[in-house]
Amino acid sequence: MKEIVLEARNISKEFHDPVTIQILNNVNFKIYKKEFVSVIGKSGCGKSTLLYILSTMDTEYTGELLVDGMSMKNKKEAQLALIRNEKIGFVFQFHYLLNEFSVLRNVMLPGLKLNKYSEQEIEQRAIEKLRILGIDKEALKKPNQLSGGQKQRVAIARALINDPLIIMGDEPTGNLDKKNANIVFDVFKELTHSFNQTLLIVTHDQEFAQNTDRIIEMEDGRIIKQ
Repeated sequence: MKEIVLEARNISKEFHDPVTIQILNNVNFKIYKKEFVSVIGKSGCGKSTLLYILSTMDTEYTGELLVDGMSMKNKKEAQLALIRNEKIGFVFQFHYLLNEFSVLRNVMLPGLKLNKYSEQEIEQRAIEKLRILGIDKEALKKPNQLSGGQKQRVAIARALINDPLIIMGDEPTGNLDKKNANIVFDVFKELTHSFNQTLLIVTHDQEFAQNTDRIIEMEDGRIIKQ
């Protein structure tokens, strides 16, 4: 049987400002280990809102979210923060790298926060992740010395540092030109095929989505195809 990494059960969300607007409506799906899944839909269909719920950052919803078979219901913020840091890696449209630190240190930061390994081990792991992504030679540079595509690869290395159960991306190629977007896509594909990584990526790039294992399509807060 395929291992379920993440499951959404009847997830709904409303905004009240001042009228009630339904943002998500009974969203149900499962993500399996080693799957590369994309979420598509027109702007405003609820896909980014859904991602924030799935990442445990937004807890104001009805229904149930299971991460690694564990319900996120009634968990305290400190518990959710630990689950996020240990089980979920994030790649955003903007890389959010800190220019005061080296590339290596940026990749190490979530590992230092989790505090599961010694600093020396975390550094070794960070170098290994950078090597996998082909940018270990840039380890001692500052992020502002890198190209856009390199910065996004550093952000992916940072997302990988704690060996997460799943990597979630919110338009991770949205800020890149075609060439760099293709490089980042190839990195994601390699992660699933060679390193058994599970990926859930929100994108408006149809070509990107067509090349993933599965597409979840949203419209007006509902899933219309998966």
